[in-house]
Amino acid sequence: MSLFITSLNSGSNGNCYYIGNEHEAVLVDVGISCRETEKRMNRLGLSIQKVKAIFISHEHSDHISGVPVLAKKYKIPVYVTPKTLLYLRVNPVDHQILHFIANQPVTIGELVITPFSKFHDAIEPHSFVISCRDVTVGVFTDIGAACENLITHFGKCHAAFLEANYDDDMLDNGGYPYHLKRRIRGGHGHLSNKQALELFMAHKPLYMSHLLLSHLSKNNNDPQLVYDLFKSNANGTEVIIASRYEETPVYHIGSTEVVIGRATQLAFEL
Repeated sequence: MSLFITSLNSGSNGNCYYIGNEHEAVLVDVGISCRETEKRMNRLGLSIQKVKAIFISHEHSDHISGVPVLAKKYKIPVYVTPKTLLYLRVNPVDHQILHFIANQPVTIGELVITPFSKFHDAIEPHSFVISCRDVTVGVFTDIGAACENLITHFGKCHAAFLEANYDDDMLDNGGYPYHLKRRIRGGHGHLSNKQALELFMAHKPLYMSHLLLSHLSKNNNDPQLVYDLFKSNANGTEVIIASRYEETPVYHIGSTEVVIGRATQLAFEL
Protein backbone atom coordinates (compact mmCIF):
# COMPACT_ATOMS: atom_id res chain seq x y z
CA MET A 1 0.00 0.00 0.00
CA SER A 2 1.19 3.51 -0.82
CA LEU A 3 0.42 7.00 0.40
CA PHE A 4 -0.22 10.08 -1.71
CA ILE A 5 0.78 13.41 -0.22
CA THR A 6 0.69 17.09 -1.08
CA SER A 7 1.01 20.43 0.62
CA LEU A 8 -2.01 22.48 -0.42
CA ASN A 9 -0.45 25.52 1.28
CA SER A 10 2.34 26.03 3.76
CA GLY A 11 3.22 29.23 5.60
CA SER A 12 1.96 31.85 8.00
CA ASN A 13 -0.81 32.69 5.51
CA GLY A 14 -2.28 29.20 5.81
CA ASN A 15 -1.36 25.53 6.21
CA CYS A 16 -3.08 22.46 4.81
CA TYR A 17 -1.55 19.03 4.17
CA TYR A 18 -3.17 16.06 2.39
CA ILE A 19 -2.20 12.45 3.10
CA GLY A 20 -4.16 9.50 1.76
CA ASN A 21 -4.24 6.16 -0.01
CA GLU A 22 -6.43 5.09 -2.93
CA HIS A 23 -9.57 4.92 -0.78
CA GLU A 24 -9.41 7.48 2.02
CA ALA A 25 -7.43 10.55 3.07
CA VAL A 26 -7.03 13.02 5.89
CA LEU A 27 -6.16 16.69 6.02
CA VAL A 28 -3.81 17.97 8.68
CA ASP A 29 -4.98 21.53 9.38
CA VAL A 30 -7.08 23.69 7.09
CA GLY A 31 -5.76 27.22 7.28
CA ILE A 32 -6.89 28.24 3.80
CA SER A 33 -10.47 28.83 2.70
CA CYS A 34 -12.86 26.10 1.65
CA ARG A 35 -12.85 27.54 -1.87
CA GLU A 36 -9.05 27.48 -2.13
CA THR A 37 -8.92 23.95 -0.73
CA GLU A 38 -11.44 22.81 -3.34
CA LYS A 39 -9.63 24.60 -6.20
CA ARG A 40 -6.24 23.20 -5.32
CA MET A 41 -7.45 19.65 -4.82
CA ASN A 42 -9.34 19.85 -8.10
CA ARG A 43 -6.23 21.01 -9.96
CA LEU A 44 -4.40 17.99 -8.59
CA GLY A 45 -7.18 15.56 -9.42
CA LEU A 46 -7.87 14.79 -5.76
CA SER A 47 -11.42 14.05 -4.62
CA ILE A 48 -12.67 15.83 -1.53
CA GLN A 49 -15.00 12.87 -1.05
CA LYS A 50 -12.00 10.75 -0.04
CA VAL A 51 -11.21 13.07 2.87
CA LYS A 52 -12.56 11.24 5.92
CA ALA A 53 -11.18 13.47 8.67
CA ILE A 54 -9.45 16.74 9.50
CA PHE A 55 -6.80 16.71 12.23
CA ILE A 56 -6.01 19.99 13.98
CA SER A 57 -2.46 20.56 15.22
CA HIS A 58 -3.16 23.72 17.25
CA GLU A 59 -5.40 26.76 17.44
CA HIS A 60 -3.47 29.42 15.48
CA SER A 61 -5.54 30.92 12.68
CA ASP A 62 -3.20 29.84 9.90
CA HIS A 63 -4.09 26.25 10.81
CA ILE A 64 -7.83 26.42 11.51
CA SER A 65 -9.43 29.32 9.61
CA GLY A 66 -10.89 27.14 6.85
CA VAL A 67 -12.05 24.27 9.04
CA PRO A 68 -15.63 25.35 9.92
CA VAL A 69 -16.84 25.86 6.35
CA LEU A 70 -15.05 22.87 4.79
CA ALA A 71 -16.04 20.45 7.54
CA LYS A 72 -19.67 21.57 7.50
CA LYS A 73 -20.04 21.53 3.71
CA TYR A 74 -18.64 18.02 3.29
CA LYS A 75 -19.62 16.62 6.70
CA ILE A 76 -16.00 15.79 7.53
CA PRO A 77 -15.26 14.78 11.14
CA VAL A 78 -12.83 17.08 12.93
CA TYR A 79 -10.30 15.61 15.37
CA VAL A 80 -9.11 18.14 17.92
CA THR A 81 -8.07 18.31 21.57
CA PRO A 82 -10.62 19.68 24.05
CA LYS A 83 -8.69 22.88 24.82
CA THR A 84 -7.93 23.59 21.18
CA LEU A 85 -11.62 23.17 20.40
CA LEU A 86 -12.36 26.28 22.46
CA TYR A 87 -10.68 28.35 19.73
CA LEU A 88 -12.39 26.61 16.83
CA ARG A 89 -15.57 28.39 15.80
CA VAL A 90 -17.73 25.39 15.06
CA ASN A 91 -21.29 24.59 16.04
CA PRO A 92 -21.61 21.08 17.51
CA VAL A 93 -24.98 20.84 15.77
CA ASP A 94 -23.36 21.32 12.36
CA HIS A 95 -20.05 19.55 12.92
CA GLN A 96 -18.87 16.14 14.03
CA ILE A 97 -16.21 16.82 16.66
CA LEU A 98 -13.97 14.02 17.93
CA HIS A 99 -11.10 14.21 20.39
CA PHE A 100 -7.68 12.64 20.14
CA ILE A 101 -5.11 11.93 22.84
CA ALA A 102 -1.35 12.11 22.40
CA ASN A 103 0.30 8.79 21.48
CA GLN A 104 -3.06 7.02 21.01
CA PRO A 105 -3.51 6.04 17.33
CA VAL A 106 -6.72 6.84 15.47
CA THR A 107 -7.72 4.40 12.71
CA ILE A 108 -9.57 5.65 9.65
CA GLY A 109 -9.98 2.91 7.08
CA GLU A 110 -6.45 1.67 6.41
CA LEU A 111 -4.88 4.89 7.71
CA VAL A 112 -3.48 5.07 11.23
CA ILE A 113 -2.93 8.60 12.54
CA THR A 114 -0.77 8.98 15.65
CA PRO A 115 -0.62 12.39 17.36
CA PHE A 116 2.20 13.40 19.66
CA SER A 117 2.91 16.54 21.66
CA LYS A 118 5.46 19.12 20.53
CA PHE A 119 7.06 22.40 21.64
CA HIS A 120 5.07 25.38 20.35
CA ASP A 121 3.42 28.44 21.86
CA ALA A 122 -0.08 27.03 21.66
CA ILE A 123 -2.41 25.50 24.22
CA GLU A 124 -2.20 21.80 23.25
CA PRO A 125 0.07 21.57 20.18
CA HIS A 126 0.54 18.25 18.40
CA SER A 127 2.29 16.83 15.36
CA PHE A 128 1.12 13.73 13.48
CA VAL A 129 2.42 10.65 11.74
CA ILE A 130 0.13 8.90 9.28
CA SER A 131 0.74 5.28 8.38
CA CYS A 132 -0.76 2.85 5.89
CA ARG A 133 0.56 -0.63 6.44
CA ASP A 134 4.33 -0.27 6.07
CA VAL A 135 4.49 3.34 4.80
CA THR A 136 4.68 6.32 7.18
CA VAL A 137 4.48 10.06 6.58
CA GLY A 138 5.07 12.76 9.19
CA VAL A 139 3.71 16.31 9.45
CA PHE A 140 6.20 18.25 11.56
CA THR A 141 5.69 22.02 11.52
CA ASP A 142 5.34 24.80 14.11
CA ILE A 143 7.97 23.28 16.37
CA GLY A 144 10.27 25.24 18.68
CA ALA A 145 12.83 22.49 19.18
CA ALA A 146 13.52 18.91 18.11
CA CYS A 147 12.26 16.99 21.13
CA GLU A 148 12.65 13.24 21.63
CA ASN A 149 9.12 12.68 20.28
CA LEU A 150 10.02 14.36 17.02
CA ILE A 151 13.36 12.58 16.72
CA THR A 152 11.74 9.18 17.27
CA HIS A 153 8.93 9.66 14.76
CA PHE A 154 11.07 11.40 12.14
CA GLY A 155 13.39 8.41 12.11
CA LYS A 156 10.54 6.15 10.98
CA CYS A 157 9.19 8.23 8.09
CA HIS A 158 9.28 7.40 4.40
CA ALA A 159 8.42 11.06 3.74
CA ALA A 160 7.94 14.12 5.89
CA PHE A 161 6.69 17.68 5.90
CA LEU A 162 9.39 19.35 7.99
CA GLU A 163 9.46 22.95 9.11
CA ALA A 164 12.44 25.06 8.03
CA ASN A 165 11.06 28.42 9.08
CA TYR A 166 13.95 30.87 9.18
CA ASP A 167 17.57 31.53 8.38
CA ASP A 168 19.45 32.74 11.48
CA ASP A 169 21.25 35.58 9.73
CA MET A 170 18.11 36.80 7.97
CA LEU A 171 16.20 36.82 11.24
CA ASP A 172 19.03 38.62 13.06
CA ASN A 173 19.34 41.29 10.38
CA GLY A 174 15.66 41.62 9.55
CA GLY A 175 13.13 44.17 10.69
CA TYR A 176 11.21 42.10 13.23
CA PRO A 177 11.12 43.60 16.74
CA TYR A 178 13.26 41.93 19.37
CA HIS A 179 10.33 40.32 21.22
CA LEU A 180 9.15 38.62 18.02
CA LYS A 181 12.64 37.37 17.15
CA ARG A 182 12.90 35.99 20.66
CA ARG A 183 9.54 34.26 20.34
CA ILE A 184 10.45 32.65 17.00
CA ARG A 185 13.72 31.13 18.24
CA GLY A 186 12.79 30.78 21.91
CA GLY A 187 12.22 27.02 22.03
CA HIS A 188 8.45 27.18 21.55
CA GLY A 189 8.38 29.03 18.24
CA HIS A 190 9.73 27.62 15.00
CA LEU A 191 12.56 25.45 13.68
CA SER A 192 15.38 27.24 11.90
CA ASN A 193 17.02 25.94 8.74
CA LYS A 194 19.98 24.87 10.87
CA GLN A 195 17.85 22.99 13.41
CA ALA A 196 15.87 21.25 10.68
CA LEU A 197 19.03 20.27 8.83
CA GLU A 198 20.58 18.86 12.00
CA LEU A 199 17.50 16.71 12.54
CA PHE A 200 17.52 15.60 8.91
CA MET A 201 21.19 14.67 8.82
CA ALA A 202 21.27 12.92 12.20
CA HIS A 203 17.98 11.02 12.11
CA LYS A 204 16.83 10.59 8.51
CA PRO A 205 16.19 6.91 7.76
CA LEU A 206 17.88 5.52 4.66
CA TYR A 207 14.49 4.85 3.07
CA MET A 208 13.16 8.43 3.32
CA SER A 209 12.28 9.23 -0.29
CA HIS A 210 10.80 12.75 0.01
CA LEU A 211 11.28 15.75 2.28
CA LEU A 212 8.88 18.67 1.89
CA LEU A 213 10.39 21.72 3.57
CA SER A 214 7.46 23.59 5.07
CA HIS A 215 6.30 26.77 6.79
CA LEU A 216 9.12 28.91 5.37
CA SER A 217 9.00 32.48 6.61
CA LYS A 218 8.22 35.05 3.94
CA ASN A 219 10.56 37.61 5.53
CA ASN A 220 13.24 35.53 7.24
CA ASN A 221 14.03 32.78 4.76
CA ASP A 222 14.88 32.25 1.13
CA PRO A 223 13.58 29.23 -0.81
CA GLN A 224 16.71 28.87 -2.92
CA LEU A 225 18.98 29.12 0.10
CA VAL A 226 17.19 26.42 2.07
CA TYR A 227 16.71 24.19 -0.97
CA ASP A 228 20.43 24.29 -1.75
CA LEU A 229 21.29 23.65 1.89
CA PHE A 230 19.22 20.49 2.08
CA LYS A 231 19.84 19.30 -1.47
CA SER A 232 23.59 19.17 -0.85
CA ASN A 233 22.94 16.90 2.13
CA ALA A 234 20.01 14.88 0.75
CA ASN A 235 21.81 11.60 -0.04
CA GLY A 236 19.07 10.39 -2.35
CA THR A 237 16.06 12.02 -0.68
CA GLU A 238 14.07 14.30 -3.00
CA VAL A 239 13.83 17.78 -1.51
CA ILE A 240 10.76 19.91 -2.25
CA ILE A 241 9.87 23.43 -1.11
CA ALA A 242 6.23 23.65 0.05
CA SER A 243 4.92 27.00 -1.20
CA ARG A 244 2.92 29.61 0.68
CA TYR A 245 1.11 30.48 -2.58
CA GLU A 246 0.22 27.23 -4.31
CA GLU A 247 -0.04 23.49 -3.95
CA THR A 248 2.82 21.09 -4.58
CA PRO A 249 2.41 18.16 -6.94
CA VAL A 250 1.08 14.95 -5.43
CA TYR A 251 3.87 12.60 -4.43
CA HIS A 252 3.44 8.85 -4.34
CA ILE A 253 5.22 7.47 -1.29
CA GLY A 254 5.95 3.78 -1.43
CA SER A 255 7.89 1.27 -3.45
CA THR A 256 7.29 3.20 -6.69
CA GLU A 257 8.19 6.89 -6.75
CA VAL A 258 6.18 8.97 -9.20
CA VAL A 259 4.76 12.49 -9.25
CA ILE A 260 1.16 13.17 -10.21
CA GLY A 261 -0.12 16.55 -11.35
CA ARG A 262 1.93 19.55 -12.39
CA ALA A 263 5.66 19.20 -12.96
CA THR A 264 7.77 19.74 -9.89
CA GLN A 265 8.99 23.29 -9.57
CA LEU A 266 10.69 25.36 -6.91
CA ALA A 267 8.49 28.21 -5.72
CA PHE A 268 10.97 31.09 -5.80
CA GLU A 269 8.23 33.63 -5.10
CA LEU A 270 7.70 32.13 -1.64
